[in-house]
Amino acid sequence: MKLSIKAKLTLSLCAIAATLLISATISVLEYAKMSSYVSDLIADDITSLNTAHKLSDISNSYNLDILAVIGDGKNSKLPEFDRDYFLSHCDSLRTSLESNVIQPLTDSVVYAYTAYILTSLELAGVLDSRFIDSRDWYFNRLQPSFEILRSDISALENAIYRDLEKNSLTFERGFYRSIIPGIVAVGVGLLLVVMLLFFIMAYYVNPIYKMLDALGGYRSYNKKYTFTFEGDDELVSLNEAVSELANENLTLRKRLRDLKAKQRDELEGD
Repeated sequence: MKLSIKAKLTLSLCAIAATLLISATISVLEYAKMSSYVSDLIADDITSLNTAHKLSDISNSYNLDILAVIGDGKNSKLPEFDRDYFLSHCDSLRTSLESNVIQPLTDSVVYAYTAYILTSLELAGVLDSRFIDSRDWYFNRLQPSFEILRSDISALENAIYRDLEKNSLTFERGFYRSIIPGIVAVGVGLLLVVMLLFFIMAYYVNPIYKMLDALGGYRSYNKKYTFTFEGDDELVSLNEAVSELANENLTLRKRLRDLKAKQRDELEGD
């Protein structure tokens, strides 16, 4: 099947365009998929980190309220603690984060919270008792339980922060991984451009220059047009037509010269 010059150039350029288009599409889809997935993970980490901060804040507030009650000997009103709020936030941490490290830490916070709350419920009996020093109870019994709770919450916050840092690095690595197809496409595109340039120079530009050189010799020195090259497109047909016309013109010139010489000889003979 013979391909025209237009068809060959069109196919070459379409191959380059298709390569770039496919690679660009892969890059965009890969980045979109990665970005959506990692962005959700980062958003969950930020929400969970804020939730852990809230757990720490309400625990500190409750512990300070107990200290205020003990410090004010006349105030026997017990502080309130929203247990449902605390536990619901712990449950949200379990469901939002699927890490095998964070979930056990959340359970530890719940256990430490339970122990601390049970200990804090002794406050009413401590205040009513004449034999128990409320300050001694607070610093030697309640405060160690609170320190365990605060330590577990701090460990949970650190684990969430490390998970957030890991996901951020994953997002960065995923970004560079998603642009690899684009880089490969650019490299392949440049290679195809070089190959197309070589193809055009070897099969079209150089033959045209050689055709011009052969035509120059024919026009200036009446040399026979003998340039030929392999191929099956319009340029080969053009070269064959030029060669045929040039050789026919040379034959015609030779006949005219012979005719003129014959006429001159006849005139001289008369």
